[in-house]
Formats: sequence, C-alpha cells, structure tokens
Amino acid sequence: MWPDGPSAPARRPAVPRRLDPPHAVTDDAPRDPAEPASPAGATAGEVAAEAVGFEAARAKAKQLPTTPGVYLFKDAAGRVLYVGKAVNLRSRVGSYFLKAAAAERRTAELVTQIADLDHVDCTDEVDALLTEARLIKDIRPRYNSDLKDDKTFPYLQITTREDFPRVEFTREPRDKSVKLYGPFPSAGKLRGVINALQKVFKFRTCSLDIEADDERWEWFRPCLLHSIKQCTAPCNLRISKEEYARDIKRLKMVLEGKTHNLLREMNKEMAAAAEARDYERAGRLRDQIKAVENIDLRGDLDEHAQPEVFQIDPKKGLKGLQQVFKLPETPRVIEGVDIAHLQGGETVASLVQFIDGLPFKPGYKRYRIKTVAGVDDFASMREVVSRRLRRLQQEGGRFPDILLIDGGKGQLSAVVAAMEAIGLDETNRPFTISLAKREEEVFLPGDSEPKILSRHGYGLRLLQYVRDESHRFAQHYHHILRRKSTFDETVGSRKGGPKGRPRRRSAK
Repeated sequence: MWPDGPSAPARRPAVPRRLDPPHAVTDDAPRDPAEPASPAGATAGEVAAEAVGFEAARAKAKQLPTTPGVYLFKDAAGRVLYVGKAVNLRSRVGSYFLKAAAAERRTAELVTQIADLDHVDCTDEVDALLTEARLIKDIRPRYNSDLKDDKTFPYLQITTREDFPRVEFTREPRDKSVKLYGPFPSAGKLRGVINALQKVFKFRTCSLDIEADDERWEWFRPCLLHSIKQCTAPCNLRISKEEYARDIKRLKMVLEGKTHNLLREMNKEMAAAAEARDYERAGRLRDQIKAVENIDLRGDLDEHAQPEVFQIDPKKGLKGLQQVFKLPETPRVIEGVDIAHLQGGETVASLVQFIDGLPFKPGYKRYRIKTVAGVDDFASMREVVSRRLRRLQQEGGRFPDILLIDGGKGQLSAVVAAMEAIGLDETNRPFTISLAKREEEVFLPGDSEPKILSRHGYGLRLLQYVRDESHRFAQHYHHILRRKSTFDETVGSRKGGPKGRPRRRSAK
C-alpha cells in the first residue's frame, strides 16, 4: 500500500487507461531504426510477436494525450517494466520509440522489451509525481530499481500527534505518529512539491515543538516564511489549532488525489460563510480555492525544485555552526552576499537566502551598486549590506540568523562599519562572518586571527555552499547585464544615425 503503514487511509487505486487497439501492422512493413534488435536464438514466431508488440506500443504512444500523466511500459507477458511521469504524455512516451532511445545506454535494454503500454491521466505535474511514486511503490518494476531501497530515497512526512502538525522532507521516515507519502524518485522534485503546496496551505516546516495551550508562544517572533505569507505562524499562535488542522486536512486531500472533492467542500464552506456575513472568512476561502485550482501552475517543479546541500541532513550543518560559534540556538536563516564586476566598471551584488540549510529562491535578491565609482569591493559591500538591513529595519523584518560575507577581514570590517552607521552594534545586529576562499578561513568581527573550521565538518561545508551559491548568482546577474550592454551598444550603433553614436538604455 502507499502511503506506508497500517494507519494510512485507503485511496482509490489508479486504474491504467487502456487505449484503443492500433491498426494492424503487416509483416512486410520496413523496420524503423528504433525497433529493437531480435535476441540471438529467438524463433521466427517470437521475433514476429516481439516486432508486432513494439509497433503496437508505438501506435498507442501516438494516441496518448498531450496532458500530464503517468505511463507504464509492459513486456510481452504483461509485466510492468517501467513506470514514469510526464508533463506531456505523448511527447515523453514517444521519445522511447525514437532511434536515440535504442542507442542510449540507459534505455537501450528497456526498449528491446516494450510490447505494450498503459497510462494514468493526472491533473498536473504534482499529481503525476505523487501517482508515479505510489505506483512504483506498489508494483516495483524492474527498471525502477532506484526506489527499491526505500530507506535512501525521500518521503514527504506529516506528523500526526502534534497540536500543529509539521510537514517534512525526510530520508529516514519514522515508524509511528506520522503520515507518509512516497518514496519519491527525485529529492529536488519533492522539495518543489513541498514549496509549491506550502504557498497554498501555508503549513509549517520548522522543528519547533508548539503547544496550543502554552501562552509563551504568543511572545515568539515568527520566521521569514510568515512575512512572505508562506506560513500561518502557529509558532506565534496566529492561527487556531482547529483552523490549522483544516489546512492540513486539505493538504492531505490534494496529496491523495481528492482535489475535486476538496474544491466542492471549500465552495460550500465559502457560501455558508458569506450567508452568515463572515466576509473575512469567505474571502480567505475564495483566495484559497483559487490557489488550489492553480496548483498546477504553482507546481512548476523545475522552478521550485531546491538542490540539496550535501548527502547528509542539512540540519547537521546548522547544528555544527551552532556548536562552532557557540550560538544560543540553532540558526534557521542564513544570507550570503557577494560582489561581481561588469567590464567597464559597473558593479553588481547578489544576496542569497538559505532556510533550514537549503536555498530559498524567493529570498534571492540582486543589486546594482549606485554610490560607488570604479572598482571598490569594500565600499560596494558597505552599500549592499546597508541597503538590505535598513530595509529590514523599516519594514519590521527579521534579520538573518547568520550573515555570510564572501571575502576576508577587509570586507568584514566594511560591513561592520556599515552596520554601525545605521545604528546596529554587536547587541542588535545579525551574527556576521566572512569566508575567505583561498584558505577557507572564517573571520569574526573583533578577532584578529581567523577561525579555522574542520575541512570535513558539516558546518564549513554548509558555509561553502552558501558562499558558492551567492557567487554563482552574482556572476549570473553580471552576465545578464553584460549581454544587455552588448545588445544595447550593437542596436545603438545601427540606429545612431550618420554619426553612429550608440544609444544606451538608462540603468534602472
């Protein structure tokens, strides 16, 4: 069964849809280059049956819809060989019947055995990913060997015995007190699913042990996810236990393929709230209904997918940083800043944001340096950090738990000076460090000597990932502006008239 465990509720099994039989294929039809070669020693009857089966499957592939779904390849005995998902079924399945698939090492053996195929229609890519995981779990096809060892592949886990259940990505699922979905074939895609669904249902993903009757939580400051409206902040008791439970119930309905039932229930609730003149609740339900209806748009998993930091749990990296720097609590939000220079003197900067040890792309920001002439990394870093922290001050936002500067002691001193200029000192500024690339030395404000972290330690590896990601993001922005500058100069030289003066767009 899927999800695992005796407590998992039964879900209507997905029945593969049979397609109409294709037109007959004559024996004297020319063989396509993608047709699998006949195995040595096969009889003439076996060869003919195999060829007809392959051609029949090819004809079925041409009849598939162009919508999301899951496909199942079968051999001549009707055994399922492989289960896969697709955003466009016809295009994806059809690719297995091209010449390239027969030559590709990863698919060559599979295509020689395809004699039939079925498919399951899905509403969107998120639904297809969930259905694929369930079918692989149930059937365990030969060519889906990646998921045979459930312990090493990711699950979506929802706790069940908490006042405010948490939704977690895990490779080590618990045996009790959780509802499991998975395993999933792709860690990045699963993180994409969680991120897309969190924007709709606003559940928590933190590890806090929150009790609804503990009034002390009323004084707890919510994290950044609440500020960007991606969490309802049960950590500050801003949502009741009952309302939060309703959101989790709705999340489970989507994960179990019951979206249509969910929308029907929510429309009834919205009508009842409007009739009772509870317009605020009716408005919230209206917005959530729209969000649920558009989960397929929000579920662009390539857009939301988050890369993994390293093979161990990122929480070990965060715990390592807490221990090394003697922080009062485990950090959750890390921001990294880097500077890049455009040819000709223009300078740009990037800010990347990590939450719970993983990149949080909605928090990424780019900056054009406005007040610094020429190439001056120290002054550029002062401007960027000053702009970032001043805005957080003005908007009442929360500072990151760790601010990581790409550079050495000089860059760090410039950043500390920028903080002091806007009224931040060691008592109220974020914990700030810099990481020098050459020797991977970590500098702290006020310390004359760098702190050397273990090269194999989880904490340093996490800092390196944040630093490298900020550098990549800054360079990406740098390349975008360089291409834009080249394009503007080229167009300007063509349209500049007899004098050929280039026209450049003003910087934003």
